[in-house]
Amino acid sequence: MNARAEHLLDEALTLEPQERSALALALLDSLDGEDEAVVSQAWAEEIRVRKEMLRNGTDKGIPWPQVRAELDAL
Repeated sequence: MNARAEHLLDEALTLEPQERSALALALLDSLDGEDEAVVSQAWAEEIRVRKEMLRNGTDKGIPWPQVRAELDAL
């Protein structure tokens, strides 16, 4: 990710969960029509980054009960 994208991500992470969800959906929708291989590659990279963050402790994740409660509240 380049510096501009990292800055945008940092800004997006300050949003409320519902706002982040809406933004994520809008970004995914903007990829409609993109080559499936490009989208698959982007998801593979995102998974790699998230796994590394969990492994090195920069992200602790969110316990399932909390996630479930947030989803139920939507």
